[in-house]
Amino acid sequence: MTLIENDRAIDDKQILSAEPLARHKTVGVRVGEGGGAIMVGGGAPIVVQSMTNTDTADIDSTVKQCAALAREGSEIVRITVDRDEAAAAVPHIKERLLKMGVTAPLVGDFHYIGHKLLADHPACAEALDKYRINPGNVGFKDKKDRQFSAIVEKAIEHGKTVRIGANWGSLDQDLLTGLMDENAKAAKPLDARAITREALVRSAIWSAERAEEIGLAKDRIILSAKVSAVQDLISVYRMLAQRCDYALHLGLTEAGMGSKGIVASSAAMGILLQEGIGDTIRVSLTPEPGGDRTLEVKVAQELLQTMGFRTFVPLVAACPGCGRTTSTVFQELARDIQTWISTSMPGWKQTHPGVENLNVAVMGCIVNGPGESKHADIGISLPGTGEAPAAPVFIDGKKAMTLRGAGIADEFKGIVSEYIEKRFGK
Repeated sequence: MTLIENDRAIDDKQILSAEPLARHKTVGVRVGEGGGAIMVGGGAPIVVQSMTNTDTADIDSTVKQCAALAREGSEIVRITVDRDEAAAAVPHIKERLLKMGVTAPLVGDFHYIGHKLLADHPACAEALDKYRINPGNVGFKDKKDRQFSAIVEKAIEHGKTVRIGANWGSLDQDLLTGLMDENAKAAKPLDARAITREALVRSAIWSAERAEEIGLAKDRIILSAKVSAVQDLISVYRMLAQRCDYALHLGLTEAGMGSKGIVASSAAMGILLQEGIGDTIRVSLTPEPGGDRTLEVKVAQELLQTMGFRTFVPLVAACPGCGRTTSTVFQELARDIQTWISTSMPGWKQTHPGVENLNVAVMGCIVNGPGESKHADIGISLPGTGEAPAAPVFIDGKKAMTLRGAGIADEFKGIVSEYIEKRFGK
């Protein structure tokens, strides 16, 4: 059976299925050791990671931010290792994090002199759980293979994972120039942007293959190929998924600040994740001056949870408001419930297993309020403009009670608290 729409036949299976495409098959990679180890790829849940923006040589501020990112839910944390002082600080940062109970794997981000830093600071090489290297600036001319090999050999020596991260902004110019020259001689040359995408993909894959030749196991390699435009990212990762089975890290580089960065990252990665591409993600947001670095973790979690890939925190559905909801009570209640849940989650993870699956609805009027509340585990439909001052509460799809009076918000929070304790408390 088919449906004809705009002269195009659509198989009814496409209409009935709302599931993402099957995950791109990749090799599973173990990052970290002991209780802090995490699997990337190989069918494991999609991993959230982040990166600090502190001076790594400043141990106190770096430890503080690493801990904040990890506690917010970053399952892997990356730090810059750009000079001797930063490399020397790494083992102290790792030690202090472990004493604090923060076990998220720590990744060293190396550019230009990674080979030297790892050689000169063996304690740094050992303390890190993963090395990130960029084939575009690991070395130039005759030094390139030698310095790349030196980093890979250190990873092998210390049993570490390597992310080979090609980047649009620091692409291997020899490779790009060669492909451009080759393209110019073609009967039907491609545009320069297409050749740049091809160079990025080849740089990542060739570097991974070279790492394997040196002796690094395939289950120790993660690839990324970051660009700053949404359509380029989609194209590049589709190419990677077609050509290799390495675990893939997704991220739109230089995504931007605020809503622009959130929308761009979500649009690009949302499409790829729906197509089954991506094993670990980072939302690379430019923070406001003095802003909260953990926002990028929250956005990554919300993206995965909204798309149905992971569950991190209880969902609070709230109506957007309209002319029927001139009161701000439902907005304030939704905000209060969301804030309460966020601040309670670190403790709930230990004492209320499964609470992240909770769905709460806070609705503003009778139009969709009762229906949405019935779909949630627990929901309230507040009175809209001109409606009777009554707020029915629905628990597990059934009307449980009706609240009235000035204390509706506080009463509902108490009911939610009781529900959580009864259903999820140990």
